[in-house]
Amino acid sequence: MSFQKCFEIILKYYPSFLLGIRTTLIVALSGTLIGLIIGLFVGGIRAIKLDKTASGLNKTLKAIIDAILKVYIEVFRGTPMMVQAVFIYYLVYTNIVHWNKMVAAIFVISINTGAYMAEIVRSGIQAVDPGQNEAARSLGMSSMQTMMNIVLPQAIKNAFPAIGNELIVNIKDSSVLMIISITELMFQSNSIAGTTYRFTETYFVTAMIYLSLTTISSIILNAIEKKLNHTRTSLPQSDTNAHSMTIAQKGADYADN
Repeated sequence: MSFQKCFEIILKYYPSFLLGIRTTLIVALSGTLIGLIIGLFVGGIRAIKLDKTASGLNKTLKAIIDAILKVYIEVFRGTPMMVQAVFIYYLVYTNIVHWNKMVAAIFVISINTGAYMAEIVRSGIQAVDPGQNEAARSLGMSSMQTMMNIVLPQAIKNAFPAIGNELIVNIKDSSVLMIISITELMFQSNSIAGTTYRFTETYFVTAMIYLSLTTISSIILNAIEKKLNHTRTSLPQSDTNAHSMTIAQKGADYADN
């Protein structure tokens, strides 16, 4: 491998690399954000526990919804994103509408990420002190109010490292979306390598770009995580119940307004 050729490739084809980087970041960031929204919705629903006084109809509906969501999670976590991209893109393209490839890429990476985010959010919810949930319910808040105003904000803080890791994974895994001809970084690298016949040098440059993107993302995410941890209030164990009641009371006031 020639490092001189690497520099020559960068200087000659940097517009193509920049276009690939831009597309990769758009797809990864959009997919992670939309996937987080999906994960909050799916994980929140799965984590909600019905009261013992709930009607049989509500319990049946909850069981059906949980089963459907579990199938969604298992399917998208258990199959490769490349297969999902090809199947979904051509299923919609040939049977419904000739949709834009960028929209298709964001859609695929979003629903794939949503399946992982759902389990991340559910784990974050389970890590929240049960006393806070009990305090909120003692103030008359419903299961949904407790989940939205008390539990989910803390669950996101608890799960932030895993959520940030999904962004880094998506930056790398977006390379498989070249299968549907998205002009992301790997697609551009293949075009450059095919033009120059310098496969080793081109993919070395590509690897360094991916490494730079993930490293910068990790630094930013670590800074955000430290900021979140710094804002948390450290309380003695004896103050846990009082603190739970305070948070729940604020949530109840917010819900009433």
